[in-house]
Amino acid sequence: MSNIPTPHITAKAGDFAPTVLMPGDPLRSRFVAENFLTDAVLVNNVRGVQGYTGLYKGKRVSVMASGMGMPSIGIYSHELFHFYGVEAIIRIGSAGMLRPDLRLRDIVAGMSCYTNSNFGAQFGFAGSLAPCCSFPLLRAAAEAAERIGARLVPGALFSSDTFYDESNPNATLQKLGVLAVEMEAAALYLNAARAGKQAPGAVHHLGQPLHGRGAFR
Repeated sequence: MSNIPTPHITAKAGDFAPTVLMPGDPLRSRFVAENFLTDAVLVNNVRGVQGYTGLYKGKRVSVMASGMGMPSIGIYSHELFHFYGVEAIIRIGSAGMLRPDLRLRDIVAGMSCYTNSNFGAQFGFAGSLAPCCSFPLLRAAAEAAERIGARLVPGALFSSDTFYDESNPNATLQKLGVLAVEMEAAALYLNAARAGKQAPGAVHHLGQPLHGRGAFR
């Protein structure tokens, strides 16, 4: 029996390309489809989480929002990897900078993720997990950035379960060299690893953290 459509995605088999770009905001998904893809078709709009498939320079690509936080991206990435045949999900979005030598609108690529989430406990490992990205796709992103003269900074991210974090861990994370804080990458990397699929370094434009604590979408 087919697992599609799912409770969260109404697309048909074959509606998604093997590679999916995944911003958090559904309006960003629509923006990418309207401004960077040709012949884009809306393939999902359940709960307003818009997913499109079209062509980028002749290559079939999809873009779909993840919503905010690890539970949300955990659902969508699981269903895309396991039920829709997606091979790679590239998170694109914004994050709150932590490292002092970074600048607004720098691009960071998450090689690995620290997290305060319990998302990884489901996989049965009793210790601390440090999910990593797919190196071949991270390398491809770095090479692409070099070709167009963009500054891409690889390193560790912090994926937080809390936007308004009373513990304010930023000073500790800065001492550990963490680049930026966001709310999704760790769950995406773990789901990709479990499914045997690829999640390259989540690519973020940097913004100032809200009150020194928040993570941007």
